[in-house]
Amino acid sequence: MPSIEILQADITTLDVDAIVNAANSSLLGGGGVDGAIHRAAGPELLAECRALGGCPTGEARLTGGYRLAARFVIHTVGPVWHGGSHGEDELLAACYRNSLELAARQQLRSIAFPSISTGVYRFPLERACCIALREVRAFLATHPLPERVLFCCFSAADRAVYEQAYTELAKSS
Repeated sequence: MPSIEILQADITTLDVDAIVNAANSSLLGGGGVDGAIHRAAGPELLAECRALGGCPTGEARLTGGYRLAARFVIHTVGPVWHGGSHGEDELLAACYRNSLELAARQQLRSIAFPSISTGVYRFPLERACCIALREVRAFLATHPLPERVLFCCFSAADRAVYEQAYTELAKSS
């Protein structure tokens, strides 16, 4: 049975098949988790990302993990928050679905997600984690892979929000 775990850690250190990068559409690195992943993976990641030619919001692309413990990086571009009336929820849900579909196609058993779009893109954390958890649970209910999904939170406060949302989601199912 697939598992969902919520932890506080540095996503660049996780020993999983793939980590998800909350990337910008150029895929050429940036701030936050994107910059941290690029720095930890080394220059080979940037070279492979350059060859991909970018990624539209809501979609996902796969690269090698290079110097990371993770074998692969799945890059997904989350939506910038514009108040919630510009399709942000649907685009964020697509980030999770497309990342999971890519992982399943690659036969990956474990994947770790950061909190997509909740940093400089200003997506409200509570809303984002509810979407993330809902999409992951729905995907795992109908797919054998990945078997293990981690939500990697940067702070204890973020972890508490994810844990609360997970508890509420479990009660409502």
